Amino acid sequence: MTVSRPVLSAAAGGIEGLAAPLRPFHRYPTMDTPRFLSGQLLLAMPGMGDPRFDRAVIAMCVHDENGAVGVGIGHQRSGTRLRALMVQLGLDSGRAPDAPVHHGGPVEPGRGFVLHSDDWGGQDTIAVTGLGAMTGTIDVLRAIAEGRGPSRFLVALGYAGWGAGQLDDEMTRHGWFAAPGDPSILFDTKAEDRWASSFRAAGIDPRLLAAQAGAA
Repeated sequence: MTVSRPVLSAAAGGIEGLAAPLRPFHRYPTMDTPRFLSGQLLLAMPGMGDPRFDRAVIAMCVHDENGAVGVGIGHQRSGTRLRALMVQLGLDSGRAPDAPVHHGGPVEPGRGFVLHSDDWGGQDTIAVTGLGAMTGTIDVLRAIAEGRGPSRFLVALGYAGWGAGQLDDEMTRHGWFAAPGDPSILFDTKAEDRWASSFRAAGIDPRLLAAQAGAA
């Protein structure tokens, strides 16, 4: 998706222009056993030094030896709503709610993703144990508009991506905290509350977090 012409692929093969990065991960069709951080929530630590990820909450959809892909759920895009987005895509918004659209991450900010409950699935839906599922093809929006889509969902533009070993290296430094995946954080918690709520669910008071890592 782009600001002027958002794009969710109409083809079954995957997100238009993003099929190559994601297709290798389709060899794990269900991800029953999460690999690395797949299915967890990646929380930005205070003072990580990158303003793009301030209080970020990233739903980790894929993470293995080839790299990682996650979708941000901690911030909504100002002035962007689902029904208007569907109009830009040339879709009849039908029964779709006028839901917010989230800032999924700094990579490919014109590409769309839908994180949703696992009671719906398309040909290119990726099951993410602990969170639900992710679909990047336009059929999920059509299903939502027709009232036959997933019972719970959120829409995001863009994603966060890491190359092979990159996220593993970042996890050894002061920057990210991995919290257990929890669908209630995605679907029942306000976007602005997800960062603090995720820390609290992991037994951590975010008010007590230091902005810098200590040194031995």
